[in-house]
Amino acid sequence: MRIIVAGASGLLGAAISSTLRSAGHDVGALVRRPPAAPGEFQWNPAEGHIDDAALKGADAVINLSGAGIGDRPWTRARINELRSSRLAATGTLTAAMGRLDTPPAVFLSQSASGYYGSAGPAVLRENAPPGSGVLARICVDWEEAAHEAPAGVRVVTPRTGVVLSRSGGALGRLMPLLRLGVGGPLGNGRQYWPWITLPDVAGAFAFLLGSQLKGPVNVCAPESADVNSLIAQLAGAVHRPAVFRVPAPVLRLVMGQLADELLLASQRMEPAALSGAGFEWQHPSLAQATAWVAEPGPKA
Repeated sequence: MRIIVAGASGLLGAAISSTLRSAGHDVGALVRRPPAAPGEFQWNPAEGHIDDAALKGADAVINLSGAGIGDRPWTRARINELRSSRLAATGTLTAAMGRLDTPPAVFLSQSASGYYGSAGPAVLRENAPPGSGVLARICVDWEEAAHEAPAGVRVVTPRTGVVLSRSGGALGRLMPLLRLGVGGPLGNGRQYWPWITLPDVAGAFAFLLGSQLKGPVNVCAPESADVNSLIAQLAGAVHRPAVFRVPAPVLRLVMGQLADELLLASQRMEPAALSGAGFEWQHPSLAQATAWVAEPGPKA
């Protein structure tokens, strides 16, 4: 397949692109700077500009583009940027598809577990309603924008959970603390985080390209875990205690609204669509995942 990736330089984009290339696919990338290598195509999603040659002849498009959720404090301007960056990128891609005589057959447009808001211990399958809050509203609009793709394009909106990686991502700041024995659970730790390892995210996206699934797909591991369990397993894998709990009021004081929606929200997602379609995880259990994260080896 010829696959074009928007957001190929990020943690997810790099892993997904590498997995697809290893499987023999031709993977191109959309870049904001002038192209510096074959297979790169320039675009400016904020202005709706794209090199239409990028999508010509493409079999699939993967959209991972958007400002980082946890990179900066959530001022009103930053929240507007989180939303506009996602909608502009998605709209630019669907508009470009609409200008083609033969648009790509598949459009994988990233969404997130934030779609569900904070739902406590309730099990969340793909048919669960959206929650409330900034992230939920962004995800609803983000998914709707993806479905503006031309008729006949199979649109998939992967709702990705917390990605466990050996470096970067959600654990980029937490793992060094755990290795030093000074990390611990966040809040009361009873909130569920829908976790998945980076190799399994890449595998899931590759699987979705070749499957017949469409619409929302929960991208997480089949074993659910609350933050107490997740942190305890990670600390155990690096043979350190995890006793320095960070209370919710402290998180809110430091991070504001971001703490409630990103760290303290509870989303007990179940990957019903992936399981039903026969996807096989490399790390289906938390024990396997945390052992992989703690392994020495290439950073990923």
